[in-house]
Amino acid sequence: MNNMETYPIQVGSVTRRVPLHEPFPGVRIPLVDFLGDVEFVKAVAKELSPKVPAGVDVFVTAETSSIPLTHELASAHELNYIVARKRRRPYMENPIIQEVESLTLGAVEVLWLDHRYVERILNKNVALVMDVVASGGTMRALERMVQRAGGKVVARLAGFHQGNSSEGLISVGELPQL
Repeated sequence: MNNMETYPIQVGSVTRRVPLHEPFPGVRIPLVDFLGDVEFVKAVAKELSPKVPAGVDVFVTAETSSIPLTHELASAHELNYIVARKRRRPYMENPIIQEVESLTLGAVEVLWLDHRYVERILNKNVALVMDVVASGGTMRALERMVQRAGGKVVARLAGFHQGNSSEGLISVGELPQL
């Protein structure tokens, strides 16, 4: 028998009971994971897609859980997307490296953008995509990375947000801290 506490999230006609995670003692948050849940990802993308402003040239996200949502949005808008990696890959030459300052992660992370993607961002209007934005640290790191690659961030999108997240963030819904 599973005694894990869950939290219900409804998007359109799709409901998920997601596990509660305790990143810090006494703080519990719903754990949203888009990996492998096609129905849920499509429901969130359907709600978020009309909120994407006109003029976006490319979507940028960080691996891993945000990739399915970014893929759905890019497909709906017939645009490409780029994924910043969380570790250096052997094929990367002269990558842009950006440290993430995130309270939610509880650890220092680094994002890596292969230099071959710079030309896809240079002088482009970029929409950043995240699964959940809590402290906004990863979103700010992505924005700095895009600026360093010569792009302009024109939208900050997330499936969900928690608390006082980034100003100007467009999301489908808010998740509580319990």
